[in-house]
Amino acid sequence: MTSHDIYTGGCQCGALRFRLDGKPDHVSICHCRMCQKAFGAYYAPLVSTRGTGFSWTRGQPKYFHSSNHVRRGFCDNCGTPLTYEAADGIAVSAGAFDDPSALPPSVQYGAEGKIPFVDHLHTLPGHDTMDDIDEAPFLSDIVSNQHPDHDTQTWQPVPADRGMTKEDDA
Repeated sequence: MTSHDIYTGGCQCGALRFRLDGKPDHVSICHCRMCQKAFGAYYAPLVSTRGTGFSWTRGQPKYFHSSNHVRRGFCDNCGTPLTYEAADGIAVSAGAFDDPSALPPSVQYGAEGKIPFVDHLHTLPGHDTMDDIDEAPFLSDIVSNQHPDHDTQTWQPVPADRGMTKEDDA
């Protein structure tokens, strides 16, 4: 195994971290309605852990049983969706990996639930975040509370109201 065969990741706040030892051979996109709702997105990008060594290196997820055969793991601190778990194994949210670009999908599932416009997302105009500074001036001094995209020795929870103004709370 080379260093390229180790993949790490975690939730947005850093309370949960994981490690995958071995090259995953199955990265997919699922368009089913259950995955859309679980991820709050048009589809769910998932990395199968079959044939690899998967372990939680910090914390343990909470679970929601989305059906009689599937449970979904998530961070109960920040809400990040992390796993799809069924009798055939565990799949991890591709976006939760520290370098999701290293795990391109090779197959799509749940095509019956596919939202037609997703095939055309790449044709939409693209803008960098700071291009929107006139419409969203708060971007000029934004401070991220997101955990870095690498393992850390310690983790401290970020207070829920950190950086929020009274108006944001309303």
